Parts: sequence; C-alpha cells; structure tokens
Amino acid sequence: MSTPLGPRRNENPRGTYAAQDSEKELTRLTIHDRLMTATMGGVLAEHADPTVFRRVLDVGCGPGGWVIEAAQTYLEMSLVGIDISKQMIEHARTQAQAYHVDDRVKFRVMDALLILDFPAGYFDLVNLRLGFSFLRTWDWPKMLSELLRVTRPDRVVRITEPEFMPPSNSPALTRLFEMLQCALFRAGHLFTEESLGLIDHLPRLLKQYGCQQVQTKLYTREYRAGTPEGEDFYADWMLCFQTVRPFIQKWGCGAKDYEAIYQQALEEMRQPDFLATINLLTAWGNR
Repeated sequence: MSTPLGPRRNENPRGTYAAQDSEKELTRLTIHDRLMTATMGGVLAEHADPTVFRRVLDVGCGPGGWVIEAAQTYLEMSLVGIDISKQMIEHARTQAQAYHVDDRVKFRVMDALLILDFPAGYFDLVNLRLGFSFLRTWDWPKMLSELLRVTRPDRVVRITEPEFMPPSNSPALTRLFEMLQCALFRAGHLFTEESLGLIDHLPRLLKQYGCQQVQTKLYTREYRAGTPEGEDFYADWMLCFQTVRPFIQKWGCGAKDYEAIYQQALEEMRQPDFLATINLLTAWGNR
C-alpha cells in the first residue's frame, strides 16, 4: 500500500487543495454547501440551544453559504468566515449584502494553515466542515490547537467530515470516488485509504488535542434521480470530477480512460433508479 507523503518545503498553500479556484468550483461549492446543510437538518441541528453561540467563526467558509444561513436563522449571532481564496471571499461578501446580513457577517481572506488572526478566547463556536479538502494528516495538531485557542473556555469546536465513498448503484461513480480517494490518501489528506475518510478519526483527534466532553452525530440522506436533491447531487459531482481531475492525475491515481468513466457516471446518475447515500459525521467538544 502507498503511504502519504510529508509536507514539502516552500509549498504553495493553494497546492494543498484538491480543487483550485475557478468559476466551476465556486458553483460546485455553493451546491455542495446547500446539500451538506440540508443533509444535516440545518446549520446547527445537533445543538439544543444554538442561541448561546453569540460569536461564531467558520473556517474554510468557501462561498459563505453556511455563514449566511446561520445569520438568517439566528438573528443574535455575529459571524466571521475565513477562506484562503479571494474569489470565494468576494463572492461571500456579495451574497451577505444580497441577503441583508452584512451587518452581522464578515468575511476575511486568511490561510487557516497559519496562525489565525484572532485573539485567544474570542469565539463561542468555531466551525470547520470538509477540512479534508485542504488539511493533511500532519496539519491536524496545529489546526485543532488554533481552533481551541480562539474558542472561549467551555465553548465549542465543531468539525464535520463525510464518509468518503458514498454508496450508490453507479459502478462508474464508485470508480471515480476510488480514484479521488487514492489521490487524497497519497497527498496526505487521509490517515488510511478507506471509505470512511476521517469519520473514524474525528473523536480521537478532538480528544487527543484538547477537547473535552466530545460528542458525535451521524447524518444520513438518500439522493434519488428525478428529485430536487438528486439534481443537486448530480450537478455537484458532475462539476467535482471535472475540477479535481488534475489533482487525481498529479498523484498517479487517474485511469487512462478517465473521460469514458466520467461520461458513464453521468449517464448512470441520470438513470431513473439511481440512488446514492451520503453519510456525514459531526464531532464537537468543549475547550
């Protein structure tokens, strides 16, 4: 079995991401953000009283969907979203203005792999979703230390990651996920080359690096052809396997007939009986 490589000297921070900036990726992340929040039953469905979180940080906020929906849902919240991508942050700021929440929502360009530009104990809740897309296994200790540093005592750090190989009845889609999983593992984004991705590791990581009273909740949702959520699923992965193709090829995991497999996956996802299941795990703990 291959082993993940260690960090490279003078590495471009954007080089750690599976997908690079583009209009396609912005569109895809907007769709994916919506799908994730719907799968999880809302922005903070596992918390009995989210109103206790007055000051909130979203790390790797992308186009800002989670932050904006949280602001719309909880009018007492003040939120900050950070992302390394200037394109994503500019889009998020435009969206915050369009939805009239820019008085309580701020977006900042910031590299989350470095020291976060916030004082200690500043936030009631620090949220991170899909960290696997830019964090390598060796980045987790520093990341969790920083998330805890900027969180108030007895407040919450919250992390959500997907099962990496969503079950479906599309053989071609499964093959594409296998290629992407291979590339993510070789690039150091996954601890093991297995379908659960980081799900099995989240509680351990939170406890190991200082979180107390760690809890988890698993979210599951089915996506069927011909439904609105099924259409979003199709659009999400149609764009994803275009934008991540260079990453897959870079790490030597792309099949020679990638394009044929991709086209077959699109066809299979359009079949009337298509069914896929997404599993997401949220783990959270107190500082």
